Amino acid sequence: MRHFIDRRQNPKGKSLGNRQRFLRRARHHIKDMVDKSVQEKSIKDGGSVPTGERITIPTKGIGEPRFVHSNQGGFRERIFPGNKEFVVGDSFPRPKSGAGEGGRKASDSGEGEDGFTFSLTREEYLHILFDGLELPDMIKKNTFETETKATRRAGLTTAGSPNNLNLVRTMRNSLGRRIALRRPSTDELATLAADIEALEEEGAPTARDKKRLEELRTAFAALERKRKIVGYIDPLDLRFDTHVPVMTRNSKAVVFCLMDVSGSMQEREKDLARRFFLLLNLFLERAYDQSDVVFIRHTHHAQEVDEETFFYARETGGTIVSTALLEMQKIIEDRYPTDEWNIYAAQASDGENFGKDSLKCEELLNDVILPICQYFAYVEIMPTGTRDAMNDTDTGGDLWDSYVNVNAIWPSFEMLRVSEPAHIYPMFRRLFSIKGAEK
Repeated sequence: MRHFIDRRQNPKGKSLGNRQRFLRRARHHIKDMVDKSVQEKSIKDGGSVPTGERITIPTKGIGEPRFVHSNQGGFRERIFPGNKEFVVGDSFPRPKSGAGEGGRKASDSGEGEDGFTFSLTREEYLHILFDGLELPDMIKKNTFETETKATRRAGLTTAGSPNNLNLVRTMRNSLGRRIALRRPSTDELATLAADIEALEEEGAPTARDKKRLEELRTAFAALERKRKIVGYIDPLDLRFDTHVPVMTRNSKAVVFCLMDVSGSMQEREKDLARRFFLLLNLFLERAYDQSDVVFIRHTHHAQEVDEETFFYARETGGTIVSTALLEMQKIIEDRYPTDEWNIYAAQASDGENFGKDSLKCEELLNDVILPICQYFAYVEIMPTGTRDAMNDTDTGGDLWDSYVNVNAIWPSFEMLRVSEPAHIYPMFRRLFSIKGAEK
């Protein structure tokens, strides 16, 4: 039995059947590595996955399926090349199990073999990362879209602008017409010209040579005339690409990342917040044609900063959460009109707030932010080893209690607690899973 495997390169923008079968077969290993790779990406640069992702998975279980003869039995008559000891009819004991196998290869994952490294395209990477997730129905109903005029290909036409000339189809029509009308080639003319020149150079031509010369001259003139009549390119050959105007829908989203950077938010807390913000931005990139990220950090005052400053700059001060919400409101009014942009927000904090500012946050969310916001996710970062507090969502600080009141009113508001990196991705899937989208 012959087993054929198509190992051609994948065409640009397409995937062959072999690649798709491999992705399905090794999906479990691939998804594990994709989930791990998210933790080390930048939100605006690496996090956007512009060209895909290179990952390494164990080689176990990724071999091509094929039929082989069983080594547990059967009758064989086969002499291998180079044999000098056995002849047909000789018998010898079967090697013990495992004999003859080479040493295992090195690995850093404990699998005993080197990993298999390959590249995922951007679409494959995001599809695996967000498999089973979608924007909740309650949010999609409020999605704003703008219409713009664009053009699309609508076939070929016989008239048009020279800029739209389709050279391939034009030359194909020209070649077919020249073959059908038997247009003389340059080789035919060159052959006749050589014959005519040879007869003209003869010193004493006979009557037969003169007649032959006259016939050749007549044939040459006829070919030249036909070549002029049947042109190389004729207006009938021309084909132009045509385009028709269409209306396209464009949707835009802005993601506001709000984070408390007071003294209580250390590197561990910032790292957990960063991972959640990264997932949210990647997820919204798939749903919208254009997405922006706005970083707002706050202590007792708030300001918009770049990503590097947002995550890594050190700052101390008191904690007044409402300043971040007021800064978000100001930026929306200045740059992001609500009739053109879908507005999302993710807030990360350790739950500490000053005095009665939590009540002000509750009022801002109810009266200003949530009426114009598609989705608002609040992530409270708990100390390590606080499993009981994470499960008991009815008790918390002043900020948590105020947000519980908001959560009871607005279906587009969600709040969760995390204390370890392993909680981030399951929490994100809980927020946006298809089955769990409805509260």
